[in-house]
Amino acid sequence: MNTRAREIWGAQETGSAGLEPRPRVPPAPGLSVKAATQASLVGKVIALLNQKGGAGKTTLSTHLAGAFACRGERVTLIDADPQESALDWAQRRLQSGQGRLYGVFGLARDTLHKEVPQIALQADRVVIDGPPRVASLARSALLAADLVLIPVQPSAYDVWATQEMVALIQEAQVFRPGLRAAFVINRRIVGTVIGREARDALADQPFPTLRADIAQRIAFADCVAAGKLVWEVAPKGAAAREIWALADAAQEALR
Repeated sequence: MNTRAREIWGAQETGSAGLEPRPRVPPAPGLSVKAATQASLVGKVIALLNQKGGAGKTTLSTHLAGAFACRGERVTLIDADPQESALDWAQRRLQSGQGRLYGVFGLARDTLHKEVPQIALQADRVVIDGPPRVASLARSALLAADLVLIPVQPSAYDVWATQEMVALIQEAQVFRPGLRAAFVINRRIVGTVIGREARDALADQPFPTLRADIAQRIAFADCVAAGKLVWEVAPKGAAAREIWALADAAQEALR
């Protein structure tokens, strides 16, 4: 294990803070290969993280959790951002009389990696809305996750800013070799080539970029204000199709 990883991750290293492997629910005896594969997906944890603020993590987190829930999965969304934007969205949803699709809990503390395992035992999917610029919380979320999605806006500044997140993930992989990561191009401007240019720029990074891009659309902003999800407003709209595609891509990345 490299010295820098020990120094940066210090108190969260296995053995120094009682960190234990995340418990898994074993398949029941006699399951078919297909059923056993499905059982192994129980409790998978997806964290949306980017040290740069304004990347659109909360919008993607709430919609991704909603997509899984609408497919019949038990979903919990953990708001690990001290700004509590996901909790605010859930409160707006409650006040507007919308039905609850999934539970939302605030856990903006660096013991997240110790608390998520118990939550994951009661869910098919746990989605973590991660914090910007809080390295200790990001580290804890990384230690809890199976898959990290890194939302990136299609600009040179945002692509450059991914370096810090990439370094944190690579250090987390020292402790969690099975941790996977992928970029998500978010807020792509429709009708421009900038999204393709961002994808090309990310090609040199150590993690893949999901094929599902999310465009900059007014529908997302309107839904946040109303406590809704885009398919509740426009079921066949482009924004809804993009979120469903993102859910499919995230599912594929977990396999």
